[in-house]
Amino acid sequence: MQNDQSTKLASAHIHEVVTEDRDHADNLVSTSHELVTSSGTVVAYTATVGTMLVGEETTSSDGTYDGVHPKAHVFITSYVCDNDGGQERPVTFVFNGGPGSPSLWLNLGLFGPRRVVACDVDSESPLRFGLEDNPETMLTETDLVFIDPMMTGYSRPVAGTDPDDSLGYLGDRNLVADVIRLWTTRNERWLSPKFLAGESYGTLRAAALAGHLSERHNMAFNGVILLSSVLDMGASHFTEENDVPYVTYLPTYAAIAWYHGFHEGQDLPDLVREAEEFASTDYMVALARGARLSESERQTIADRVAQLSGLDIDYVLRANLRIEHRHFFAQLLRTRGLAVGRLDARFTAPPGDLNRDVIDVDPSYRAIQFPYAAAANHYFQAELKYEPDVPYEILTDRVKPWSYAEFENASVTAAENLARVMRTNPVMKVYVAFGYFDGATPFAAAEHTLAHLRIPDDLRSNITREYYEAGHMMYVHEPSRIAQSEHISSFIRSATRVEEAN
Repeated sequence: MQNDQSTKLASAHIHEVVTEDRDHADNLVSTSHELVTSSGTVVAYTATVGTMLVGEETTSSDGTYDGVHPKAHVFITSYVCDNDGGQERPVTFVFNGGPGSPSLWLNLGLFGPRRVVACDVDSESPLRFGLEDNPETMLTETDLVFIDPMMTGYSRPVAGTDPDDSLGYLGDRNLVADVIRLWTTRNERWLSPKFLAGESYGTLRAAALAGHLSERHNMAFNGVILLSSVLDMGASHFTEENDVPYVTYLPTYAAIAWYHGFHEGQDLPDLVREAEEFASTDYMVALARGARLSESERQTIADRVAQLSGLDIDYVLRANLRIEHRHFFAQLLRTRGLAVGRLDARFTAPPGDLNRDVIDVDPSYRAIQFPYAAAANHYFQAELKYEPDVPYEILTDRVKPWSYAEFENASVTAAENLARVMRTNPVMKVYVAFGYFDGATPFAAAEHTLAHLRIPDDLRSNITREYYEAGHMMYVHEPSRIAQSEHISSFIRSATRVEEAN
């Protein structure tokens, strides 16, 4: 429900001149608002929403410069604080992942000044839709720019151009980098402290952008914020002859089993530590040995995997000790007639076929999707006065096939991009958030990647870790949202003070 007491629409005006030929102009609308923060402070801010025209430099067939040609209309939502703006105020560029997801989740779930009234797993009214002010908004610490990559949200290619050029690892990175560079230049914010914030695939994008913007445009960042991190897909994507995901998923299985009552009386962090220790030692060695394991050794490992995961030991043995995640979500609560969610394993639902080997529908995504979709479609038009002609694309398949051509015969990773930036910019800080019940980006896989970053030991203290009893979109869990808001606010303040101290 909209809170008209604290959010006031003061004015609406066209931010930049829009010509009739929208293929050659920005289409941005600005509105003025204010809200009351959790500390009682009134924050006045300007919201600017719409599409930014992004072009690319081209050369003719004879090698001569051919100018800048329009390529994409990229949908952005920016919030700039009116109270104490200027170049000394931080600015944070935010995006979600997918690939195929717009930025509405972090915008209306955690960072932005308005938030979805989204019901958590134990709510009696799962379809209670609405928007309300977010007193914990990151706008208290930083201006915010939310970016929707190609074909997500309202972002679209310019007529006559091929969107496929931006639907892949490098093309996506380059397009989002151009948006960041253009926004920073047009708004005179090169001297501001700057942050990148991404969720899920957006963490891979954030690491890639940190490296690219540093090397291509000499743009330095104070910090990178990674939520539900996946910097190296080889640590969590199940492929032939790759045992690492089985190892890194086991602690998540243990945490999920704990939530559903398989480890009564045990402390969750202690259980996770046990699972991580076993997974990274005895379990990893056992998988590496393959058929060289003796029968007694196999039984011992299977018994421990079963005990930690909540699965039956016969099931573990039939799986050759290797539990793929979609199988786990279908199997764990099968005797209760339920499947568990992938994005957030706290959510459950009865499957259409209890005999299916894997889940066909994620119970958590549907529960989360509906309130956010309703909020986004209302918010941009009714409150921010942007009137698009196309649908708002949420976790769309229109980005597929997504190209990873740069990683042929190799794992998709941006870990070295992050490591290189940390080595060359040693004051840059990194915040990493983990959800215990996140079945999409398991926390142990992220920890595995962080442990293998090629950085000096003295830079490892630049990485801040926070764990939450929640899933992939951890801000759906209200206690986690409140805690995480304070953690990120503190991180931004700390990383900004580093620049001031130097």
